[in-house]
Amino acid sequence: MFGYINSVETMGLVDGPGIRFVVFMQGCHLRCLFCHNPETWKLEAGLKITSDELVKRILKYKNYYGKEGGVTFSGGEPLVQTDFLIDTLKKCKKNNIHTCLDTAGFGGTDNEEVLKYTDLVMMDIKAIEPDKYFKLVGQKIEQSLEFLNLCRRLDKRLWIRQVIVPGINDNEEYIRKLKQFLKGYNVEKVEFLPYTTIGIPKYEKLGLKYRLSDTEAMDKQKCEELYKLYQSI
Repeated sequence: MFGYINSVETMGLVDGPGIRFVVFMQGCHLRCLFCHNPETWKLEAGLKITSDELVKRILKYKNYYGKEGGVTFSGGEPLVQTDFLIDTLKKCKKNNIHTCLDTAGFGGTDNEEVLKYTDLVMMDIKAIEPDKYFKLVGQKIEQSLEFLNLCRRLDKRLWIRQVIVPGINDNEEYIRKLKQFLKGYNVEKVEFLPYTTIGIPKYEKLGLKYRLSDTEAMDKQKCEELYKLYQSI
């Protein structure tokens, strides 16, 4: 079983609990205005690797994971390579590795099977309203909502990640709507990620237009204040 990855991080500390081996997979059907990894959009642009070879790399660092850590599949969008993802997840679980999926819930072909071998889902919420979701990512919201509802039905551990972008969702109205929306789900943790401009050089290198060129990086203090507001509601 072959798949395509962009890179790996052997001692990740921000992509799930504990120390984690992070696999950044190739392929994504979304075109988020604030994406800072455009090099992961196309499958063929990545390193071709077998699931056995990838699991071998993951197991090499098993002693560092402890009780909390493990492997996180990120991207790109891991669900795009569903078969490869399932095969790799199965082999990780056979080796007692904690598995985490960092996803936007879009592009999968057998999400229920994926989640069968996933211990924790970190769901990237782009937007919660259909028109704004489409404007932000160029796709309809239904797949994302279906994935979120599947996580609820299967009672998966669920963390929510929300990128806060100036002029788009950095306001009290959106934060209140987000809080109300997430009340319908058993969310263990919510993270607000401040929008950054670190991806701009990648667009220039790839000859792509960066559509938020006039948007400054999100002020971290304001982002923290919006998170406090979210917690207080």
